[in-house]
Amino acid sequence: MIDPRLTGKVALITGANQGIGAATAIALAAQGVAVFLTYKRLDPLKHPAYPEAYDRLRAGDAGEVVARVREAGGRAESAEADLAGPETPGRLFDLAEEAFGPVEILVNNASGWLSDTFEARGHDGFGRPTRPVDAATHDRQFAVDVRAPALLIAEFARRHVARGASWGRIIGLTSEGPQGFPGEVSYGAAKAAQESYTMSAAHELGRHGVTANMVHPPITDTGWVNEEVESLARAHGPIGTVGRPEEVAEVITYLASHQARRVTAQVIRMY
Repeated sequence: MIDPRLTGKVALITGANQGIGAATAIALAAQGVAVFLTYKRLDPLKHPAYPEAYDRLRAGDAGEVVARVREAGGRAESAEADLAGPETPGRLFDLAEEAFGPVEILVNNASGWLSDTFEARGHDGFGRPTRPVDAATHDRQFAVDVRAPALLIAEFARRHVARGASWGRIIGLTSEGPQGFPGEVSYGAAKAAQESYTMSAAHELGRHGVTANMVHPPITDTGWVNEEVESLARAHGPIGTVGRPEEVAEVITYLASHQARRVTAQVIRMY
């Protein structure tokens, strides 16, 4: 039997009220990790390209996830937070420490996703509305997907080094950023920047016992997948199916485990 040696660890997971974040909280808690979840209730998208259930998930809090963890015997707390606020990372670490003690696992999962483009078109290939790149789309995307992860990593590192800790994990979620992301260009650029921050953390914090990696999930059904997206998944990639949040959470849990102690500065691509 493989022991991931995670019992008693503390994790901070952003964007954990639904989808991959929620699945990660449940998976880590099953290994004995105390999980602190952040979330932000979002307004409904109200567009035919998105299932109504997806709007409900985005608008909800993390109460159901916390309840599931506790019912299974785990420890979980949550807080609503706007990651675009520069003071938010420090506050979240304070809350997590008050609840469970020092944070040893940071999962940068939350995204301020939007669809913007350099083309003059109103919808993408899946019928989802797009908008031109402008200062507002850039700033919104980068505040959540770049600045927030960078500040969270910085806060993690500062506290980790100050207490003389020798074990830590930083895990982020990425996509096709470095190769460009047509139709979602600010999202792609932001993910490329987040990858760079995470790789830098791997190199700078390794001597303090911290590994830092990114997970590139497959097309994953977090509630937004429709028939067109399923067709795309079937037509591309070696596996040809839509992924589930639980599958991505398993890879994140592995990267947090003792077995992944020498896996760092990597982008783990899933298909």
